[in-house]
Amino acid sequence: MKGRIHSLQSLGAADGPGLRYIVFMQGCPYRCVYCHNPDTWATDTGEEYTADAIIERVMRCKTYFGKDGGVTVSGGEPLLQAAFVRELFTELHERGTHCVLDSSLMMDGEDARALISEADMILADVKFTDDERVQTLCGGSLAALERNLELAARNEIPVVTRTVIVPGLNDSDTELEGLAAFTKRYPNIVKCELLPFRKFCIEKYRMAGILFPLEQTPEADKAAVKAMEIRLSELRKNI
Repeated sequence: MKGRIHSLQSLGAADGPGLRYIVFMQGCPYRCVYCHNPDTWATDTGEEYTADAIIERVMRCKTYFGKDGGVTVSGGEPLLQAAFVRELFTELHERGTHCVLDSSLMMDGEDARALISEADMILADVKFTDDERVQTLCGGSLAALERNLELAARNEIPVVTRTVIVPGLNDSDTELEGLAAFTKRYPNIVKCELLPFRKFCIEKYRMAGILFPLEQTPEADKAAVKAMEIRLSELRKNI
């Protein structure tokens, strides 16, 4: 089996615990309004790799992982190639390597469920917590996200949620309270991260001839988002 890969990063420190080898999958069925990587959308581009070819590259870096590091598979959307990623995780586990899945978790199906169950940790991109905006602003399914979070909870897989904070879109107290209530439903969610909206991607959109929906939206203030993250943690403790 082969998977379509957008890019490989030998050592990253922001996508799971420790130092990690990052595999960015090619292809994404969603169109989130703040997406920074329109170059990952197409399903017929990227470079094809077998799991063994990726593992060969990973093993060259394994001495740098330490006790906490490992491999993170991100995207694009990894669940779009779930069978391939599961094969990769299975083989990595045979080599004693920790595996993190970085996904929106908005896809259903047997392959998706099998992959989720194989992960050691999940970085879950929680876009919004109401189905209408998940559909209109991302083209995804909140119900699928909920089912997959429940699956991860049953399997006691630790989950870190990530939510991009966009000024005027989801930076209100009401939104924060809703996110706290939503994430508190799953006891395996160990941390909720808030990420400030940025516009470094504009040139990618222009080069591709695609309109960036939030081009006129101001970037989020990093300090304000950090304060929101602390507030979110407090809200979750009091639920």
